[in-house]
Amino acid sequence: MFKRWLYFLFALALAGGVQAQGATVSPPVQSEFSRAELLVHAPNGVTPGQPLWLGLQITHAPDWHTYWKNPGDSGLPTELEWQLPAGITPGDIEWPTPRKFPLGDLANYGYDGTVLLPIPLRVGADFQGQTLQAEVLASWLICRKECVPEEAHFQVRIPAQLSTAAHAAAFEAAWSAVPIEQAPGNSRLHVTSDGLEVVLTGLPPEWRTRPLELFPEKAGLIEPGAAWQQRWDNGVWHATIPLSRFRADSPDTVALVVAPANPPGTGPGLRGVRMEVPVPDGWPPVAQAGSGASAALQAALAENAARAAAATGPSTTTLTLWAALLGALVGGMILNLMPCVFPILAIKVLAFSQQGNNHGAHRVGGLAYTAGVVLSFIALGGLLLALRAAGEQLGWGFQLQNPVVVASLAVLFTVIGLNLAGLFEFGHILPSSVASLQARNPTADAFLTGVLATAVASPCTAPFMGASLGLAIALPTGQALAVFAVLGLGMALPYLLASWVPAIARALPRPGPWMETFRQLMAFPMFATVVWLLWVLGQQSGIDGAAALLMLLVVLALLIWALNRGGKVRTVLGPLSLLGLAWLLWAIGPTVTRLQDSVASFAPTSIEGVAWEAWSPQREADLLAQGRPVFVDYTAAWCVTCQYNKRTVLNHPDVLQTFADKRVVLLRADWTRRDPVISASLAALGRSGIPVYVLHGPGRTPLILSEILTVEEVRSAVQQLSL
Repeated sequence: MFKRWLYFLFALALAGGVQAQGATVSPPVQSEFSRAELLVHAPNGVTPGQPLWLGLQITHAPDWHTYWKNPGDSGLPTELEWQLPAGITPGDIEWPTPRKFPLGDLANYGYDGTVLLPIPLRVGADFQGQTLQAEVLASWLICRKECVPEEAHFQVRIPAQLSTAAHAAAFEAAWSAVPIEQAPGNSRLHVTSDGLEVVLTGLPPEWRTRPLELFPEKAGLIEPGAAWQQRWDNGVWHATIPLSRFRADSPDTVALVVAPANPPGTGPGLRGVRMEVPVPDGWPPVAQAGSGASAALQAALAENAARAAAATGPSTTTLTLWAALLGALVGGMILNLMPCVFPILAIKVLAFSQQGNNHGAHRVGGLAYTAGVVLSFIALGGLLLALRAAGEQLGWGFQLQNPVVVASLAVLFTVIGLNLAGLFEFGHILPSSVASLQARNPTADAFLTGVLATAVASPCTAPFMGASLGLAIALPTGQALAVFAVLGLGMALPYLLASWVPAIARALPRPGPWMETFRQLMAFPMFATVVWLLWVLGQQSGIDGAAALLMLLVVLALLIWALNRGGKVRTVLGPLSLLGLAWLLWAIGPTVTRLQDSVASFAPTSIEGVAWEAWSPQREADLLAQGRPVFVDYTAAWCVTCQYNKRTVLNHPDVLQTFADKRVVLLRADWTRRDPVISASLAALGRSGIPVYVLHGPGRTPLILSEILTVEEVRSAVQQLSL
């Protein structure tokens, strides 16, 4: 029996990774386009002051490539996210010399074939332990004519006292491709009307007479794909390279790599020279320094900001404030139709039938519910305004960007759903003093019901009043809070009217067995809301996080059932279920709340050649600079209206074909998790919540579409583009 267990543990160790002279590493990750693996080089083990290297090795499929730190005209550099123990600090990737990949008038910088990207790890004196256990998430964009984002998650375990040097040759080859650091000497850069004049001295003698390639480490300075001239003069290399039309930076010193052009083979380029070359005469002025966006985009955003500023001027402030208040009132009323709010409201209203003609109790309950809703909206709005004033880039619905909040709401709605379904009564599982609080304090119960309804309904407000919320955040604090208060009043208004107008209570059906059936029926919208929250959590914490929460909910349901049964079932199974729930919280609870690393998305559609790409300001600006129209979908997994628009309109074949006919590039800004860049972009458009749909055309003012889309609206807007 002992031998069998020994064989089992040995097989399990082999299945969990591969050995590299003592180090255990996750197996390589293979896809249709690449093969990625993590290599280890620790010839002296894990010792302070001694070399320790990890390396991401990517083997590309034929004709595919990944990118250097400056990808050129498009693309994204490979990125690494680390989880390391105390005392271990990762350095930057030591990038091998790249190659140039021309594509028409454009060009990219990167690697094909097989490339190893070495990363040094510094071992501090405070490192303790017999092994180094680390995790790294690598993400890269691999392209041919089309591009596919890929990722790999690696775990590595390196014994501190053992040498790991099985891949020494691979690391030596990678280091031999890293550019040689060289002082600039008399090298210099000078900007003329013809472009960037480059004068480099001290280059290797064997390069003389050979054509060279220049790779600036900072993107956006030159036109990578443009034709340019170069020559040698007495061992000094001269070149004139066109400046980027949309240059946004004017650095005093430019870090660059220069290397022999067009080397044969694949992998890194021939080893280059890196130097930081001064620009003694400076640069000509740029239209918007530091923005990275095209002139057309900057002009459009400036015009949009000017219109927003004019809208809040003295002559129109009163008008726009009243418009925002009216929009808030209507939007709040519509919120009662949300699947997580309607059951609460319906059951509260039907409770009038049980209270008979006690109009006083009805009215007090209505006022308490209204107070709970209004004060909760004011609190949320005040918190949002305070955080934004402190420099945080947040928008409406920010609470559902936190997986802890999402998981807590899923637990709450599961419990409410089980109660509505009749699985348990609170009076059976809680002490009588606690269970009777609702009956003894109906006013407090109504107030807390309003707080609960606000917590789950607030992210759904943006589809009905996106412009009002965007304006509210820009208003003075008092006026902004008034908009949030009226939003709460609109949501509470149906219940408030029902509590104060006896005719509404009299119109309700008489009490009877049907009320129990209706109550159980209302459990299903609650369970549907839990499914939605699990899906939202899956977007934030990954499939493991969603599965972990689902397991916790199952054990929680078992605990509630056992406590409600009584007798030996409650005595025996109750404590066991409670222990099981506590153990699961300890074992897999962190998986629920741990944000998975963000990976750029690439989602093909039913129309060939049309796909959704991940949005970024740089990608948007690059496309507009190329003369391509851009449609941006600001969305999130927790935005129900976003998902409705996505399925009914944005994925409609007629809409996609219209996008294809007009060569519109589709970008998706996913706000499921907090992203200050997206928040800032929304603020520039005068919005603070989602969904937001923006159509950009080169040289045109951005067109913001309505929050609830129609096929006709999108097609009409796109067809007006003139290419």
